[in-house]
Amino acid sequence: MAYTVTLVPGDGTGPELTEATRRVLEATGVELTWDVQQAGVDVMESAGTPLPPGTLDSIKRNGVALKGPITTPIGTGFRSVNVALRHELGLYACVRPCKSYAGVRSRYEGVDIVVVRENTEDLYAGIEFESGTDDARAVIEFLNARQPKQISATSGISIKPLSPEGSERIVRYAFDYARANGRRRVSCITKANIMKHTDGLFLAVFREVAKDYPEIEAWETLVDALCMGLVQRPEEFDVLVLPNLYGDIISDLTAGLVGGLGVAPGANIGTGAAVFEATHGSAPKYKGQNKVNPTAMILSGKLMLEHLGERDAARRLEDAVAAVIAEGKSVTYDLKPTRDDPTAVGTSEYADAIIARLG
Repeated sequence: MAYTVTLVPGDGTGPELTEATRRVLEATGVELTWDVQQAGVDVMESAGTPLPPGTLDSIKRNGVALKGPITTPIGTGFRSVNVALRHELGLYACVRPCKSYAGVRSRYEGVDIVVVRENTEDLYAGIEFESGTDDARAVIEFLNARQPKQISATSGISIKPLSPEGSERIVRYAFDYARANGRRRVSCITKANIMKHTDGLFLAVFREVAKDYPEIEAWETLVDALCMGLVQRPEEFDVLVLPNLYGDIISDLTAGLVGGLGVAPGANIGTGAAVFEATHGSAPKYKGQNKVNPTAMILSGKLMLEHLGERDAARRLEDAVAAVIAEGKSVTYDLKPTRDDPTAVGTSEYADAIIARLG
């Protein structure tokens, strides 16, 4: 079956990583047609926005996109292309697997954690009031009139909305993911002992949804306890489902357990579209140097293949990546025992090695 995929090269090192990933995905034998679209700082001058309407329309039309890293413009008023995509496309689930691969330097072995992060609510909803503004004062006056605990009149305010429907959607996604991928446990991560009407709501929804998945163990963990547990015994954790802010922080922590963001793929899933991307930034200082490790983006492509139902190709791709890394010969500088190893290869050559394994 042929698939049409929106391909967004991004900026900085994004185009190099995207090209390496494109070649590797085509080497799996899955028939892919690429609808190439642009986004990022490189198109700001010509398009007047880092996210042109045509790019958004392409993703809506095709339903699936592979996106290279994109730099968030500074001082333009545009918050983030990634955030805009999530809200415009309703990409409510951010999925970030963090898995140990032999040959990647880490203090841990046997880590295999999937972070399922709610993408649209919580403190990342962008509902904020700047200190000293009329709007902030009006919100503070409204709240102070309705509670004994008083907020300082000079405070900045951020709103943390969590809805039952948004919570159920992400929790059910986490359990469905666990069921589809043979996972044994889903852990709900909150601070429900303190934020009883937001995190407490998220936890209550989790408890109800868990009843529909009796074969999957349901755990409840406070986010601070989780941080300690991940450092002490990460092998105990499986699928984690979290509100937006905790999910952002914990996904970086879990990436650190397995070697860093360079080997951490990502997927943003909605009801009508899905965008697959590496979780790291665009590293513009390395642009055009054929140097940066494309593993995270290649493994994001593996997640895309799974999403398309091409599980055999996804498995073969991951096996090829793992074999090249374990061999340690044709890998980028950051995957060598020392970062100044003269035998390190470039982005393109590393992709070549993976393609050879697929062949």
